[in-house]
Order: sequence, then structure tokens, then C-alpha cells
Amino acid sequence: MKREDFDKISGSIPRTPGIYQFLNKSGTPIYIGKAKNLKSRLSSYFTIDQHRQFRTRMMVSHAREINWTVVESEADAFLLENTLIKRHLPRYNVMLKDGKSYSYICIKNERFPRVFFTRNIERDGSDYFGPYTSKWRANILLELIRDLFPLRTCNLNLSEENIKAGKYKICLEYQIGNCAGPCEGRETVESYDAKIAQIKNILRGNFGPVKKHLMEQIEFFAEQLNFEKAQELKEKMIAFEDYQAKSTVVNPRIENIDVFSVEIDEEFAFVNYIRVVRGAIINSHTEEVKLKVDLTEADILETFIPNLRDKFNSNAPEVLVSHQPGWVTEEVKITRPQRGDKKKLIDLSIKNIKFFKLHFYEQRAKFKKKPTHQDRILKTLQSDLNMDHLPRHIECFDNSTMQGSNTVASCVVFRNGKPAKSDYRHFNIKSIEGQDDFASMKEVVFRRYKRMINEGESLPDLIIIDGGKGQLSSAVESLRELGIKNQVTIIGIAKRLEEIYFPGDSIPVYINKKSESLRLIQHARNEAHRFAITFHRKKRSQRVHQTELTQIPGIGEKTSQKLLRAFKSVKNIRNAKSDELATIIGPALAKKVKKHFQKN
Repeated sequence: MKREDFDKISGSIPRTPGIYQFLNKSGTPIYIGKAKNLKSRLSSYFTIDQHRQFRTRMMVSHAREINWTVVESEADAFLLENTLIKRHLPRYNVMLKDGKSYSYICIKNERFPRVFFTRNIERDGSDYFGPYTSKWRANILLELIRDLFPLRTCNLNLSEENIKAGKYKICLEYQIGNCAGPCEGRETVESYDAKIAQIKNILRGNFGPVKKHLMEQIEFFAEQLNFEKAQELKEKMIAFEDYQAKSTVVNPRIENIDVFSVEIDEEFAFVNYIRVVRGAIINSHTEEVKLKVDLTEADILETFIPNLRDKFNSNAPEVLVSHQPGWVTEEVKITRPQRGDKKKLIDLSIKNIKFFKLHFYEQRAKFKKKPTHQDRILKTLQSDLNMDHLPRHIECFDNSTMQGSNTVASCVVFRNGKPAKSDYRHFNIKSIEGQDDFASMKEVVFRRYKRMINEGESLPDLIIIDGGKGQLSSAVESLRELGIKNQVTIIGIAKRLEEIYFPGDSIPVYINKKSESLRLIQHARNEAHRFAITFHRKKRSQRVHQTELTQIPGIGEKTSQKLLRAFKSVKNIRNAKSDELATIIGPALAKKVKKHFQKN
């Protein structure tokens, strides 16, 4: 990917936190990164910097496309980057491929619950808070909780029966003040659960009372000149302020969910899909839909929910939507959330649509085709012929005959002002004996468009007939019989003065002789004439050759063709010696050929 390629998309890149993916020509991620400011980070890859690592330069040179997904914060970007790197294992990512899971703080579902750090979530009724962007920060938070609320760290079974039986004795943790001794019944269940309730409040982000307590402690130790302890508490305060309690990728209870949102503009609908597994985004995809009929948001989702779920192989039991669709299945729960973590996911999905739209419309405006040379000519022709739309598909007909024999016709096709030679067609006149240009033109036009109608092909925008009013009237009669007269524009061009005739109008139109549009009509007419003449000559030559040679007894079409390939012409065959003929068709047939030409 080059700087000029990046400049074409840079205007639509948001200045928000998110992750970005460099994709190769096959659409596979080769590098995934996170950024606090997506635009600034991506721009840094395309600055002129000779000191950039060779690996980075190679990665950028192999990239063909950049995708990005916006999120709410840097921590969210870290988590989404983590998920995608482990999912795709991009070639140029050297970190985060170790398969580690996210960090959580667990409040165990047990009597006198333990509070501890973990990377594994067990569905046993325990409460999990996180994920955290670093184990270091999670440990600081745990230390702070243990400082404020002494808790047990042992894994003993503190059932009521065991405690009453005196199975356990207090340990060193009790002696140093880290535990209140529930193992010997020195702390009640009610007192312990009250502490757990406060810890849950802290982990959910209710920091007011805790921050107040910390500030008092920091001031106290500072006044006592115990700066080391004050600094330790200050670090814990920073950890609190940096803690992400309500992220859209924070709640591991969101186990397996698909998220769909939609927005509709005048011409396009935009649909975003987010795949969430175990509290983390593992897929984000947005696409646009050209609106051909009036559709509602519910109509769009009704189509895209099953299609995108199938595309991404999703079997999520719940689907979150921004609008209630008509799509219903007993296997999947459809939810339109109004608040909470699920509503935040919908908001994030809509946010991604807004950035996608910005990029889409900027690119559409930037790459909107400038009028080409052919477009200008077609626009002039449209104006000269007073047509409703550009004549991008033009077909021109011509007949060719000589003294009423071997009458043939041609149809040449122009697309966007240029010959489309693979679409050229020639015709043998079947229903007309002798020379009748009008009837021949009627037959050819009828056959051409009857077949196109039967095969469901699109009709041309403009039909040109090489000839004056008579040929034009015959062609129009065929169009009328087929019921398509009002669906196409048809004109005739007379050779002598280059007059343009319209059906039903005896007065011709004269286009400026220097006009590019007249030159295009003339080009089509000349091409049709050339194609017809070439075909006619071929037919006439075949007829002469075959008539002359196939009159010889024992000489059929294949033998005559063999002779013509060898000697190139009938004259050369007539002048050939018997032994020369014999080497091609054998002595018996060579004798018959020589005998025939000696008589004639």
C-alpha cells in the first residue's frame, strides 16, 4: 500500500480509540493493532521515515486494504486487539500469540467467598469482574481490596458443620491482620457478606467512598512524612481511576450474542454486525445496501440477520437489534435493549455505522467517475437525437447483395461508444427471393430482437439503420410487431448527404458534419457495412468454389475444401498437374478433376 492509496481514505478515518487491520490482496489480516487515535496511528505508517523497521516497511508494502473498528476506550481497543490477534494470528504480529486469556477478578460462589485473580471463567455461579488490560493493574486492585477489607485466602471448606466441629485453626494471616478468622468462627457470615457487598460495589465502579478514604490516608501519611506509604496509596488511587467498570466488552456474563444495527439514507442502507463471545468482540462487519425499493429498517434486518449469521457461522442463542425485525425463529431470542451493557453494544454498533458511512460517502465522492471522452460523445449524441438517456448500447444494421444473389445482413454492436466485436452478428436472408432491401431489413430486425426478447437480454438504447426512409420504415414495422417500438430509439442514415431520419417524419435532421456524435453514427454505419461486405464476399466465394468443384462427379464438399486449402484457388487447381492433384486426393479423383477441366 502506498502513500497515495492511504491519502484516498485518510479523510474518513476517525480520531477515536479503536483497532485497525492491514489486509493483504486475499483479504487476510497480516497485522492488527490498537490505537488511542486511529487516524494519527495509521498516518504514522505512511510518513517518510528511513528509520522505520524493515519489518514494518515490508508489512505496509504487502497490505492492500485497511479496516478499522471504533470502540469506547483504549482498554476496549486492547481487548479487541487481543481477541483478533489470537483468532487470526497475523503474520506480522509478534505479540499476543501466546494464547493467554483475559484477566478477571473472581468472587467465588461459596460460604465466606474468596476474592482472587483468574484467567479462567467457570460457570458455577461465581461473580467475575473484568476483563482487565493488565494483570499488574488487577493485582493492585486486589491488594487495595484486601487492605480495605481483610478476607480469607485459604481454600478450606468453611461449612457450618466444619467450623462447629473445630476442624480448622487460625493461621499466620490472622496474626498479621489479613484475615478476621472465619475458620474458627471469629467472624460471622453476615459480617463477611457485608464486606463482599462493598467489594462488589467497588468492582462495579462505586468509587466515591473509597476514593475519599484513600485521599484521607494519603494526606495522613504525607503529614507523618511517610512518603513511601503515601506514594503506594497514590498508585492505588491511579489504579482506581483507570479501572474500567462499565466497558462494552467488560461483562463476561454476555456469553454468546450477535448484535445488529441498521441506518437508512436516501439511496443506501447500512448494516453493522458485531459478534460477542464471553464478553469480547470477535467480529465486526459493516456493509452497504443499494435501495431499489422502499424498505424499512425492520425489512433490512429481516434479510441480513440470517444471511450474516450464516456467513460468520454464528449459532448465538440471542440477537440484539436496533430495530425490531420480522425475522422470528424459536431457536433464537430477539432483543431490543433499552439500557445496560446490551444497550451499550447497540450504541457501539451504531457508532461503527456512522464512521463507515463517513468513509463510504467520502470514497464515493472521491472516486465518482469523471466524464470520459466516450461519455462526452454519448452526451452530445443524446442531445442531438433528443433521447431521454445516454445511448450506451447502440446497434446498427446493413444489408449486402449483388444482383439479388447471396443477400446477407449484419448487425454491429457498440457499447459505451466503442465496438463490441464479440457481439457482432451476421444473417442469411431466409424469406426473401431476389433483391428486396426493405423486406430483408424487416426480416433481420425482427429476427434479432425476437431472439433477444426470448432470451431475456436487454434491448439497445439506439438502433441505427443504414438506409433512408424505406429501410427505416421496414425496421420500425418489425419493432411494432414485437411490441417494442416505444422502448427504443431508432433512426436511419442516408449515405449521400448523411441525413438522419426519424420514424414518421419525412423531413431529415442534419447533424453538424464536425460533430463527434455524427462521427460515432458514421463509425457504426461503416462498421456494419464492412462486416456485411466481408460476410457477403465469403458467402459468394464459397458458392463459386463449391459450385465449380462440386459439379465434378465424386468430388464433394470436403474434397473441394481439401483442394482449395492446398492450391488456394480454382485457377491453381485447373493448372495443376495430375501427380500434384493425386498427392492431395489420390489418383482416381485427380483423374476426374483433370478430365472435368479439360472439357471446360
